[in-house]
Amino acid sequence: MDNGQDSSTAAERPAHFEVVLQPHRSLSPTGFYILMGAIAAVSFSAGLAFALLGAWPVFGFFGLDVALIYAAFRLSYRAGRLIERVRLDDRELVISRHHPGGTVDRWTFQPYWVRVEIDARAGPAARLTLSSHGRNVTIGSFLTADERLELAAALRAALARQRVAMAEA
Repeated sequence: MDNGQDSSTAAERPAHFEVVLQPHRSLSPTGFYILMGAIAAVSFSAGLAFALLGAWPVFGFFGLDVALIYAAFRLSYRAGRLIERVRLDDRELVISRHHPGGTVDRWTFQPYWVRVEIDARAGPAARLTLSSHGRNVTIGSFLTADERLELAAALRAALARQRVAMAEA
């Protein structure tokens, strides 16, 4: 995925366009703990009521529900740590995807040939794809449809400015 060029020199070149994309999580960490506390209180109360009625095994299932909801939220927050960076400088367009587990995928394109494609008619399912010389990469899959359209327009404008600058040089 990487063309082998030295990334330290690329980082030193001034960026003409740079954006960091990250999934949005609407529930803050404080809100998460308040929600989990409320779920635990309701589950404990309901489980206690069943235990007092003699159906004590139900109490354990209410605890299991709380544990599963907690695990689902933690997995969602972990997935929210995904970061995509798009950087355009004089020589290249670099897309890097930093996964929560620490792995990084990196794609490098020559800016003059990059096509920005998005099917606006597909609505929320529209994918933003960058392609050049038979290589494609989809970015911003976690963004809303409007955010993808806005990113596509901004990236097209930056690439157009870059092509004009390259033609004049």
